[in-house]
Formats: sequence, C-alpha cells, structure tokens
Amino acid sequence: MSKVAIVTDSNSGITQKRGEELGIYVLPMPFFIDGELYLEDITLSQEQFYEKQGADSEISTSQPSPGDVMDLWDKLLEDYDEIVCIPMSSGLSSTCETALSLAQDYDEKVQVVNNQRISVTQEQSVYDAIKLRDEGKSAAEIRQVLEKEKMQASIYITVDTLKYLKKGGRITPAAAAIGTVLNLKPVLQIQGEKLDAFAKARTVKQAKNLMIEAMKHDFAERFHDPEGKSMHLEMAYTYDLDAAEAFRQEVQEAFPGLEIHMDPLSLSVSCHIGPGARAIACSRKIKL
Repeated sequence: MSKVAIVTDSNSGITQKRGEELGIYVLPMPFFIDGELYLEDITLSQEQFYEKQGADSEISTSQPSPGDVMDLWDKLLEDYDEIVCIPMSSGLSSTCETALSLAQDYDEKVQVVNNQRISVTQEQSVYDAIKLRDEGKSAAEIRQVLEKEKMQASIYITVDTLKYLKKGGRITPAAAAIGTVLNLKPVLQIQGEKLDAFAKARTVKQAKNLMIEAMKHDFAERFHDPEGKSMHLEMAYTYDLDAAEAFRQEVQEAFPGLEIHMDPLSLSVSCHIGPGARAIACSRKIKL
C-alpha cells in the first residue's frame, strides 16, 4: 500500500496547528495588504486581517507561488509515495488550475482534486480524504471519489454590509447604494463553481430564516434526505463569533439531532464579504 500525503490550502479553514494535529499539510494563502505580502495564519491572523480591513487598507488576494507549491510537493515525496492535493474551487480561484498544470510534471504521483469546494465543505473533503487514505485507497482513487461527489454540497451566506461586495465589483455602486438605504441583507449561495446571488432580505432575521429554509429544501429535494442522516451540517462566519453562536442555536433548533461543525470563513472569502457574515453549509457523507 502506498504512503499518501494530503495537502490542502488555508481556504479550507484548517489552521496550521490543526493541520499538524491531523497529519496533513496546509499551504497558506497569500494576501497583499497596502502592497505588503502576508501569509494566512502565518504572518496574518484573523484578528489582524479584520483590523486592516476595518481601516480600509487595500487588500487583494493571490495564490501560492508555483515555486512554493512544488517545493512542498518535492519535500513530501521524499517521505511519501503519492500526494492528494485539495485546493479551493477552480470556479473561485486559479489556484486549482495552477496546481493541475504543475502536477503534469509529477508522473501522476500528485493527484489534484478539482471538487468545487471552499471553506467548511473543502475542509470536509480533507477529512474524507483522510478516511479514504486510511481505508487503503490510492491517491488516484481518493481523487476520483472526491470529484464524483463534488456537487453534493451547498453553502448559503448572508452579509452584514454591502461595502465589500461593491469594492470587489460583485455588485454595482448604484445597487450597493440602494441596498444600503433599504438596509437589504443579501443572501448569496455557492453551489459548486462560484458565488451567486440567491435572495434579498430586509432584516438579518429574515436572511437567517431564508438560509435555514433553503437548507431544509436542499436536504429534502436535492439530497432526498429531509432528516439529514446522510449529511454533514456545517456553519461558518466572519469575525463576530457571538452572532455566529446565536445563529448556531437557531440552526440547531431547525435541525435537531444533527451535529453542527462551525469554523471561521477563510480570509479569501472574507475579503469579498467583510465582517459579520454568517453561513450555513452542508455536504453529503461519502460511502467508504
């Protein structure tokens, strides 16, 4: 049986410390803030990021350099036979496409998973990869399972402010101005490849209810599992843990008996939606 290393990036929400505990490897996502390079969870903490975002610093996302990616792969292949690499969704970043291109020079020893996940759903893919590896699956077999299941996940997000959607060009200045005056709380969705509009709410409470009902609908109609017995239920948030915990209680009441996994949203997403966002997500359990 080959020895398989598992690599992901910090868009999964897995910290460097958690990666060490799991025995996996986490590539930090780079950010340029006022022209200076920072690495998520290494030279840039969640607290520092939101402090700089609140100060209206100029923030842009980037991707790990090809050299850094290859250096990690080369080092791992000294001790492992194969690598499974699980980057963020190819629909949200070029990180995955870059990794796929680099992997062509590794004679199939590096299997890059293009499974359209980010944040807590990408994190679950890492846990699934660990289980598959421990069951004796090869890197190629792990990739095939994860890609087969790639669309069996769903994310709904509501934002506290339209400022960062406007800044990132996700909505027009006019739409942002109208939405701000009306105090609209948009609900966004990630169904695989990209971030899209889902609904508009007039209050935070309405937005939260919309997300819960959307998830109930997905459980029943999309996954044919209204009780969620075959589903992972997940949540994520930006900056405001107290508000996230309060929403978690509401979600738990709507889905009694299900365990909820919650983590901060990755900073690549936070860059575009700002603090105070809340998300509910799910992914279908894989069959080992």
